[in-house]
Amino acid sequence: MHNDINQEITFRKLSVFMMFMSKGNIARTAEALDLSSVSVHRALHTLEEGINCPLFIHKGRNLVPLPAAWTLLEYCRDVTALMSKGIEEARQVAGVGCGRLRLGTLYSLTLETIPRLIMGMKLRRPALELDLTMGSNQMLLNMLEDDALDAILIATDSGELSDASFDVIPLFQDHIFLAAPAGEKLDTTHEADLRDYADRDFVALAEGFATYTGFQEAFQVAGFDPRIVTRVNDIFSLISLVQAGMGFSLIPGRMKKAYENSVQLVRLAEPYQMRQRISIVYSHRRERDQDLLALAAEGRMYARSLTDSAV
Repeated sequence: MHNDINQEITFRKLSVFMMFMSKGNIARTAEALDLSSVSVHRALHTLEEGINCPLFIHKGRNLVPLPAAWTLLEYCRDVTALMSKGIEEARQVAGVGCGRLRLGTLYSLTLETIPRLIMGMKLRRPALELDLTMGSNQMLLNMLEDDALDAILIATDSGELSDASFDVIPLFQDHIFLAAPAGEKLDTTHEADLRDYADRDFVALAEGFATYTGFQEAFQVAGFDPRIVTRVNDIFSLISLVQAGMGFSLIPGRMKKAYENSVQLVRLAEPYQMRQRISIVYSHRRERDQDLLALAAEGRMYARSLTDSAV
């Protein structure tokens, strides 16, 4: 079967052709499609050239369809309806425009950031359903790359995200704090020098989490390997172990408000201070997706509110 369709035959020209066949007049077609009469005439003329057979004849100033045009019209309706169905089903398979947004987040962002964003999204798009997945930085990024998630909230400090592949909406920067059991006698009026804790036990997050990277970097600066008694796979379990007295740890400042009465949090001294930039990330090829644009807009409003409250 010969499939070499002339490049002059486009869906845009077919839509102009179908509208002309419905209106029967170039001026009315141009008005309906918000085009100029010249653009309509050019589309019909180049479509005729692409098909390589006459579709119209001129009678005075009018363009009159030939039998070939009516035959083509039947197939145009079929092919555009089939293509529309194909596009719709492809979008559903990809999870685009189906009334559901698959959102991935770090565990630590569920205390404040995620609830604020979800509340804002429900006001912007009341019918939209949000599916929430929690995980490590690396796990969420892998899921985004595999199209298992539509957008993620992660730490974006590492520079591994290509501007050509991802759109990144920065939300805020966070500091890392030393976390200690409430019963420890610490001087919380001074910043913590990690070298003073070389003989203490620590609990840590597993590899792949955003705070894991900051943890490693801070102790490299301190010049020693911490004595890690256990690693866990979410920050809430980590803080529970600190509360139980199993050891010290490093946690992001966004956890401070929820745990300041049960865990001692001390700001790290300047050589060890690590900052996390938290951002919304989604695929650049979906930059025109209306749900993602709404999420990006809500993220910018949230970031602006944090800046205003800090002033």
